[in-house]
This record gives sequence, structure tokens and C-alpha cells, in this order.
Amino acid sequence: MSDFPQLLQRFAQTIEQSDKLDDIARAVEPYVERMTASPTVKAVLSGAPIGHRLHPMLTDIPIGCWTSATVLDVVAWRSGATAARRLLALGIVSAVPTVAAGASDWSDSYGESKRIGIVHAASNTVALGFEIASWIARRRGRHVRGALLGLCGIGAATVGGYLGGRMVYTQRVGVDAEVPVVADDGWHIACAESDLIDGRPFGVTVDGVRVVLVRRYEDVYALAAVCTHAGGPLDRGEVHNGVIQCPWHGSEFCLRDGAVFRGPAASSEPVYATRIRAGLVEIRRGLAEVIDLSPALV
Repeated sequence: MSDFPQLLQRFAQTIEQSDKLDDIARAVEPYVERMTASPTVKAVLSGAPIGHRLHPMLTDIPIGCWTSATVLDVVAWRSGATAARRLLALGIVSAVPTVAAGASDWSDSYGESKRIGIVHAASNTVALGFEIASWIARRRGRHVRGALLGLCGIGAATVGGYLGGRMVYTQRVGVDAEVPVVADDGWHIACAESDLIDGRPFGVTVDGVRVVLVRRYEDVYALAAVCTHAGGPLDRGEVHNGVIQCPWHGSEFCLRDGAVFRGPAASSEPVYATRIRAGLVEIRRGLAEVIDLSPALV
């Protein structure tokens, strides 16, 4: 048993170092890109409406249903047969949105994480195949065969779960970046008003914290310059139609309130209130709801 952790480590490292998986990834990517082409679809699959990743939450449903069905096979062989079959069906149906959310997250990974993701998806696809076969067997009255097929599905899902855990906890896929913000609630000088060009991000450091400012027509917006998804530099991104796009993975945030417009980011970007005094742009923590362009007070 003492060698078991090392075996798991070598198993994962073998996958991470297998560049043959890159060919499979390149073949799959165009389909995922088409599925997530809509900003609304991408935001939903990334988990923006709930403020954190959707895929890990959804995985609990099929895995829980299939595991519960297997438990019923053991503790209630006859009386639980119908319930076990229904649990299998619920798990199969719930696997569809789970796969979609996972594919969306996978498309934003790269390198070793993308390779692990391919095998993770393959393992769970095998698990789904076993569970479908189990449901069919049970439907035909072959309960023993169905129970054995379901057990095989649980085994395949366990492999997929281990690899999914490695992606999250070791490779940090889908884990929000730490976004530093100005510590106090006072006003801070960010830059000169003349530094801002309409529609172009301008990065500054305020109290050791990176901030991106954007002038759009008569308004000035300020957001944290570290993308909540993977820490990308928003001050090097692009602005269009009232949103700023991260240059790394394409996450888009609304300038006005920092809300996610398009994933893969799931968490909103911190924003600052702004005002202009004596030709200087000042920022303060809090929603940028009022832009003070009045003459300087002297």
C-alpha cells in the first residue's frame, strides 16, 4: 500500500508527458469552440451566473446517482431494483450538462492540463457507456448484468474523478486567481486625465496594486487589472462595446460593474469608483456608479 501513491503519481505523469494526446485535443477543440461560441452559453457553462465553476457542482449529480444505485444493489437487491434503475436514468440525463460544462473548462486549459483533461473525459465517457448499458440491462430484466455493468461504470468514473482532482488541486485548472485590491476606502490618485485615450486600457499601480482605467466617451472606469480567471493582465487587453477582454483566455468583464460578460471567468472583477479633480483621475474602492467630471474644487 505504501507504493500506491507513487503509482498514482506515475500514472498521472505518464499522461501529462504523452504528446500524442495533443493530436486528440486538436481534433476535439473545434467542436468545443463552436459549442461555446455564444458569450451567453460560455458564461453559463463557466458558472458566471452562480459566481463559481459549474462543472464540479454538476459532477455530484451523476456520480451520486450511480453510486446510490450501486448501494441499492447491495442493500436492497429486490425492493430497490426500480429505484436503482431510475437513479441510473437520472445520472445519465444529468451527465449531458456536466459534460458540456467540463468541455468548456477544458477548452481554456493548455499543455499538461489539457492532456489530463482528455483522459479524464475519456474515463467518464466510458463510465457513461457502462451506466447506459446497465440501465438497458435492468430495463430488460437482467438485473445481475445491470449491477455488474454499473459497478464497472463506478470504477471508470473513479479514475476520471482522480484525474479531475489532479487538474483542480495540482494544476489549478478552474481555480480563481487571487486578485489584489487597494486596501483602504480613501481616494487615491491613479493618473493624469490626459493619460487616458478613449477605448484604450491604461494600467497603473496604486498602493502596490495593479489597476486598469478605461475612458469611454465621457465616462472613466477602473477595475482590478488581474483577471479573476487565471491572473491575466487586463491592462493589456482590448475594449469593445462596454466590456474589457483578457488577452490570455478571452474572459470579458463589463466596465461598469465588473460582471462577467463571457467566460471562462466565473467571478466578477473588482471595480473602483472614479472621479476627476484638478486634471487627475482618482479611484476609490466600490462600485463605479458616479463619474465626477465637474470642475476641480479650489
